[in-house]
Amino acid sequence: MYFKQSLPLFLLLLLVSQANAQFGKNCELRQMKINLLNPGFEYEMAIGTNTTFDIKAGMQVALDPLVSNVYDELGFFPAIAAQYRYYYNFEKRQRNRRQIYGNSANYVAPAVAAFFPGTRTVGNTDVKSAFGYAGLVTGLQRSYDSGFNFSFDAGAAFYTGQFKGSIYPLVNLSIGWIISEKRWCVGR
Repeated sequence: MYFKQSLPLFLLLLLVSQANAQFGKNCELRQMKINLLNPGFEYEMAIGTNTTFDIKAGMQVALDPLVSNVYDELGFFPAIAAQYRYYYNFEKRQRNRRQIYGNSANYVAPAVAAFFPGTRTVGNTDVKSAFGYAGLVTGLQRSYDSGFNFSFDAGAAFYTGQFKGSIYPLVNLSIGWIISEKRWCVGR
């Protein structure tokens, strides 16, 4: 039910971001990436001078809020995740003669995700329920001319689903390659 209510809001946000796209000098217009650590695809598109919308789909390591101690075991679930990234140090990297290709900079971002684990056994009970989170992260992304790309972010999120919602830490690590890009950045 939570995800059905969120879908129209997500689609509206995506539509508005497309309609108001003002491509700046810093962010890549768009780039498609393959993530190897959490197998899947990632698409990042410029929304403003220093902002992007990043969406991922694939398998992802995550806390399982249904287990009694969420820190004891991690799950590996199909997921869709999105971030609205504000990169805050493009200019500083350019002044220091560091490249900003592939949105190589540090960022802060609201982050949301939905996980679809399917049926699993938790505490001797078969459970089938999707869950998700919404939170805030800070992180960095680095891309190289070879196409190699990695990003790391950490923060906190409110996890919700068919359980009592709680705030837990949030850590994401992506390692992969840029497979398609449309450049619009300077300071390469």
